[in-house]
Amino acid sequence: MIISTQNLKRSFQVGSEKVEALKGINLSVEKSEFLSIMGPSGSGKTTLMNIIGCLDTPTEGTYHLNNNLVNDLSDDELARIRNKEIGFVFQSFHLLAKNSALNNVMLPLKYAGVREDNAITMAKNVLDKVGLTNRINHSPSELSGGQQQRVAIARALVNKPSIIFADEPTGNLDSQTGDDVMNLFKELNEQGQTIILITHEEDIARQSKRIINIKDGLIESDYKI
Repeated sequence: MIISTQNLKRSFQVGSEKVEALKGINLSVEKSEFLSIMGPSGSGKTTLMNIIGCLDTPTEGTYHLNNNLVNDLSDDELARIRNKEIGFVFQSFHLLAKNSALNNVMLPLKYAGVREDNAITMAKNVLDKVGLTNRINHSPSELSGGQQQRVAIARALVNKPSIIFADEPTGNLDSQTGDDVMNLFKELNEQGQTIILITHEEDIARQSKRIINIKDGLIESDYKI
């Protein structure tokens, strides 16, 4: 079991009002799964991703990642887990504009203290894996949207994370390019990569192997395709 949550709750204080974003989530994810988390705006899906992605901590309940209890970890420990265990891919790519594709992909390795020569080799390997061998020295402005997203996917892969979280990864792409990116996720999953996709688009979600629907802070449905 790579992810296990028990009665996960998260509330926020907004002025004088207490908002319950998650009201008791029980979720298990096995290694090498490819699943989608769906839900309308305000359903709690982003809050859930932030907690299981170690960007936030629950108000109540427990969260185990690779059998390790995450709840009580310090901010530094959470940051170490994010860098080692988790890769993020976002809708807006989040690439550094003045850096080459190679340097963007090397960033997590620099944070992890990997020697530069090793980091270059590792970054080149994952850029090759996503089909960008001939674009490693290009800056984001010299790349198409689909190529920029592939750089972001390579950056997420470079530390060999346990899980990739993809938050609306096709949201800024045309349909053909979006299909290409989804096909890349499928290939990575077939190679054993665990992938959790956050989306509001059912046609995108149906390309994964399991769909979890969140509504009003609770799991409304959970089924395999």
